[in-house]
Amino acid sequence: MRIARIDFAGVNVTPKTNWSFLRVTTEDGLSGIGEATLANHEGALAAEAERLPRALVGADARVRNTLTRVLPHAPAGLVRHAVLSALDQALWDIDGQRAGEPIHLRLGGAVRDSVALYANINRGVAERTPTGFAVAARRAVADGFAAVKLAPFDPLVWEDASSPHFRASYAQGLDRVAAVREAVGAGIGVMVDCHWRFSAGGAAAAIADLARFSLHWVECPVAEANLAAIRRLRGMANDRGMRLAGAETLAGLAGFAPVIAAEAYDVLMPDIKYCGGHEEMRRIAALAQVHGIEIAPHNPTGPVCHAHSVHAAAAIPNAAMLEVQFGETPLFNGIMDGEVPAATGGRATLPCSPGLGCSLRAGIEAERPWVPMERAWLDPRLG
Repeated sequence: MRIARIDFAGVNVTPKTNWSFLRVTTEDGLSGIGEATLANHEGALAAEAERLPRALVGADARVRNTLTRVLPHAPAGLVRHAVLSALDQALWDIDGQRAGEPIHLRLGGAVRDSVALYANINRGVAERTPTGFAVAARRAVADGFAAVKLAPFDPLVWEDASSPHFRASYAQGLDRVAAVREAVGAGIGVMVDCHWRFSAGGAAAAIADLARFSLHWVECPVAEANLAAIRRLRGMANDRGMRLAGAETLAGLAGFAPVIAAEAYDVLMPDIKYCGGHEEMRRIAALAQVHGIEIAPHNPTGPVCHAHSVHAAAAIPNAAMLEVQFGETPLFNGIMDGEVPAATGGRATLPCSPGLGCSLRAGIEAERPWVPMERAWLDPRLG
């Protein structure tokens, strides 16, 4: 079970989206796959992945705790965390294949027969008007989803509050939420992702304005560096019948522990691409469970992250539901071989095949190589 190769694979799937993967091959011919997608940072991911073979070729693929240890203070930050998380995913895939068992069984067994999904409609909205968001939301509900999420305030940023366009952009965001709520009706959950675009005071005002839409949760109103403000915002949201969710870009139990201790969120959103992979997600979820906090894994990217997230969520008792990027591209299944868990219909059944149960189609990275984006989707300030 020695590692023979580690390869980065970047795949372009839409004019605004690349997905990034890490493939690990052992000397006995097993191949595992993990996802490391980090929008607009494909070159940095590839460079970080190129460092791994020098250190890890010849290493025992079974010693994941040594090979994939996450250090939150790593100089390369989220890029490093994404590559290590993908490595952990790939090694779990290999472990399951070697044992002849699906990953969720290797994790100790599933605690549910299927995983509830909610639809992130954000990238599937062709026309970013209230009507465009409403159309996408109706499409998700018609497909069987009982909850939908949108990011209505992009590209607003609170530092631009003096701009004459700020208030108009904020009002347009509220109009988008109103249109989605009207489109799906009272029985469907609606979540709003703020992408850290508010100051503490602006977030408080936004929570007050959003309360009339009876949201299931408000997500990432301010950066996690401001835990005291997030705790206050959670109280405001709870008083209005809503939850507060966040922490999608943190890494390792050490990164999540202060957030959990502060009781900042009702719902934590560890991403298996960034948090350190399966092992770290289980540790994070266990600590959250002790504090009575649900997790809803962040999962708005490609099919490999989705498949790993389904395995993980199936085996975690306090995993409430799983995000899925709805309606962005048919290549979600088209670039894969094997058993990709459902990303439609509102639930994903558990894969039965050994390991992950699916793999990146051979040669797809040559057929559809990743391409540099001229600007970040919606907001060039994101890099």
